[in-house]
Amino acid sequence: MAWWRTNGLRVLVHAGALLPLAWIAWRFTQGNLTANPIGEIQLETGRITLTLLMLSLACTPVYNATGFVPVRQWRRTIGLYAFMYAGLHLLNFVGLDYGFNFPQIWAAIADKKFPMAGLAAFVILVPIAVTSTKGWVERLGKNWKRLHRLVYAAVAIGVIHYVWAAKSQASMNVPLIYGTVLAVLLIVRIPVVKNLISNRVT
Repeated sequence: MAWWRTNGLRVLVHAGALLPLAWIAWRFTQGNLTANPIGEIQLETGRITLTLLMLSLACTPVYNATGFVPVRQWRRTIGLYAFMYAGLHLLNFVGLDYGFNFPQIWAAIADKKFPMAGLAAFVILVPIAVTSTKGWVERLGKNWKRLHRLVYAAVAIGVIHYVWAAKSQASMNVPLIYGTVLAVLLIVRIPVVKNLISNRVT
């Protein structure tokens, strides 16, 4: 019981982040990824990326609202898992979907808006992920926070990427939900709102 009190949250965070990947892999081995498995992998990895990014962004307001310190400690870990899924999302696109045929890939990016938005979001996430270690926090000092604020732009562009990729009005529902959640996560960071939430804990 003592071990679980110390390590329980760590287990839940890692298990929660890895289970979707295990589920995708299991469905793939069972031939149960719809009639278009590459498209399904692309959709699932994209959704998981956005979900984890938003969970990472939610850690600070949850801490402000509850005072629960451990939730802040796992913000970076959740963000790194989001970057992992973003990498898988990109790898599926360039590898499984286009077979690393870069002329076709560049043509697709030039022809459609949503691949360009997805690539832009990933490029923004790269320096954020690379500088997520304690060493980089010390090296960059105050600039570390400035750099990591770019995650808001990455998530916003990711939502736009999802909206543009939606092919029918019915499929617009989920990306719009992500957009609504992102709007709420940004609103609770407005100083006045943040202070109201924090004052309820104190």
